[in-house]
Amino acid sequence: MASTLNGRRASLLILVVAYHAEDTLESVLDRIPRQVLRDYACEVLVVDDCSADRTFELGRRYAQQHPELPIQVMRNRVNQGYGGNQKVGYAYAIEHDFDFVAMLHGDGQYAPERLSDLMEPFADETVGAVFGSRMLTRGGARTGGMPLYKFVGNRVLTTYQNTLLRKSFSEYHSGYRVYRVSALSRLRWDLNTNDFHFDTQIILQLLNADEGIAEVPIPTYYGDEISRVNGMKYAFDVMKVTLQFFIHRLGLRQQLRFDPITSAHDPYDAKLGYDSSHQWAIEAVPPGSTVVDLGGGPGHIATALVAKGCRVLCVDQEAPAVRPPVGVTVEVADLDEGLKVDISHADVILMLDVLEHLKEPEQFLRDLRRQLGHETKKVIVTTGNVAFAATRFSLLVGQFNYGGSGILDRDHTRLFTFRTIRHLLRDAGVRRMRIRGIPAPFPKAIGDNWLSRLLLRINLGLIRISKRMFSFQIMVEGETTPDLQFLVKDASDYGRESSLSA
Repeated sequence: MASTLNGRRASLLILVVAYHAEDTLESVLDRIPRQVLRDYACEVLVVDDCSADRTFELGRRYAQQHPELPIQVMRNRVNQGYGGNQKVGYAYAIEHDFDFVAMLHGDGQYAPERLSDLMEPFADETVGAVFGSRMLTRGGARTGGMPLYKFVGNRVLTTYQNTLLRKSFSEYHSGYRVYRVSALSRLRWDLNTNDFHFDTQIILQLLNADEGIAEVPIPTYYGDEISRVNGMKYAFDVMKVTLQFFIHRLGLRQQLRFDPITSAHDPYDAKLGYDSSHQWAIEAVPPGSTVVDLGGGPGHIATALVAKGCRVLCVDQEAPAVRPPVGVTVEVADLDEGLKVDISHADVILMLDVLEHLKEPEQFLRDLRRQLGHETKKVIVTTGNVAFAATRFSLLVGQFNYGGSGILDRDHTRLFTFRTIRHLLRDAGVRRMRIRGIPAPFPKAIGDNWLSRLLLRINLGLIRISKRMFSFQIMVEGETTPDLQFLVKDASDYGRESSLSA
């Protein structure tokens, strides 16, 4: 990779995490390629995790004996664990504005000589992390001395993770890694465990932040170093946290640690081509209608409606990133400041996942109703069902976790059940309501594949048994009625007109 960024020399922090490494630390430091130190504005940071041996002293002595190398040696006063030690290094990298941070192990298990190879994929600016893989070279892991039980365990865990995550990584369990610091800055790695499955958690965070991950083959080396990993506990922790992430992506039980600080993807992207709130709403709009899409977001629904011959006014607080197609008019407005858009010309009013975000949905609906007369408008509303089985179970076990999207989106100001959304709309003058239960958007969460389609069919079957229990969302189709002020004025006008014509 070119060692420059934006016309300047790129900076690289080489983080050496060390614990009881007095026999190997100096060798690891000797093996760092001097070419890398020349290519990048480098600093070597050794973080000793409160070792009981001479690791810290030997690190400091090495730094004194090699003044030509920019080496900083630090020591945790209290043992932080494998993950906690990494946190210290990554916080240092961010605080000192490095471009990249490479993690080496002080026990020499990973070859420092291959560091240049791990830097090459960063020529692609979409790559946020590069992992050295011992499994890309067929037979390399066993030839390098990896014990059979560790090899089998690695394969089993990797297959399990690839299946749940819909990925095809060769392994998830290598500790030889380089991160783009800007990618780390978007992740909540400080909320991760201090234990060994920290490495798995940070992979899951990278995936949820849409950061690219590249793999580079590295040699395997197992010497006489002492393994400090409890294999059974590690395997259980990895399987547990991967399943937690899978459930998080389904929106069933979200955890803040998995959500990026800044998101590169749209949490309200289109849910089309399968049974979902978006698909059903589009199907419910008569072809050729004039539609007002309140809170239309990026405009996916409006674009689909244009294909049905509809004319669409899309109202949202932000303009779409791309130019809307012919037939779509965009109005930028904050719905919390009141409905200031004329909707009297509409045949259909869409409010898809909108009411739960408003500060005062009752007042908003009253303002909407004041624009309406005797002419009936079709209203289509969707919202999350807080009485969904997964949410009920979470409450049963003492959990109520807000997240970046889903039923417990942190931006929600209101939570609805079938009864409360029906009462809200009834009080707003909506009549002849048809209320349906919508399944969870499995294809959005885990990809459009046989598994997600099977889960959709199962969810739809359960909704037929109990829509209040098993509906992820609620969809209401109804008809508007005019408010009392309009009726008084209309009746008065009619009386006056009749008197004049008598």
